[in-house]
Amino acid sequence: MGFWTVFVIAVGLSMDAFAVSVANGCRMTRVTLRDALRPGWWFGGFQMLMPVLGWLGGLALRDLIQSFGHWVAFGLLVFIGGKMLVEAVRGGKHEDECEAERRSTRDMLVLAIATSIDALAVGLSLSVLRVSIWWPALLIGLVTFAFSLAGTLLGCSIGKLVKGKAEIVGGLVLIGIGIRILLQGLH
Repeated sequence: MGFWTVFVIAVGLSMDAFAVSVANGCRMTRVTLRDALRPGWWFGGFQMLMPVLGWLGGLALRDLIQSFGHWVAFGLLVFIGGKMLVEAVRGGKHEDECEAERRSTRDMLVLAIATSIDALAVGLSLSVLRVSIWWPALLIGLVTFAFSLAGTLLGCSIGKLVKGKAEIVGGLVLIGIGIRILLQGLH
C-alpha cells in the first residue's frame, strides 16, 4: 500500500480526534506545551495501537465490530459530551478554577477509545488485504498526534472567543461526532 493511500487513510481517521481535541482546547483559557501534547499522545497512541489490534484480530472479529462498533463510539462520546453539558449548566466555577481544569485520565481514555474504533476496523481491513500493519499504524499514529496537537491549540483560541460557553460548545461537538459515527454505522 502506497504512502499517499495510507496518508489519506490516516488523515481520515484523525478527524474525530482532531474535533475532540478542538473541544478539549475550548475548555482551556491557556494551553501549555504539556496540555497541547497530552491529547496527541492519547489519541495518536490509540490510533496507532488499534489498527495493530484489529490486524492481529483478523477476520474473527470483523463482523462483531462492524455490527456494534458505531454504537460503542456513540455511547462513549455522548456520555462525555453530556457530562460536559451538565458541568456547563451547573456552573459555579470561578475563572481561575476553570483555567487550571484539564480532562481526567479516565475521560482521556474513554475519548481515545471512542475516537479509535474506526482504526481498529482499518486494521482488520488491512489484515484481509494482507498488508503489513507496521508502517500504516505508525503513520496513522503520527498524523493523529499532529492533528490532535493542532486541534487543542485551535480549540483554545476558539474557547477564548466563546468564553463561558466553551464547555457547551465542546459537549455539543462531542455529541455531534457521536451521532455522526452512529449514523454512518447504521448505513
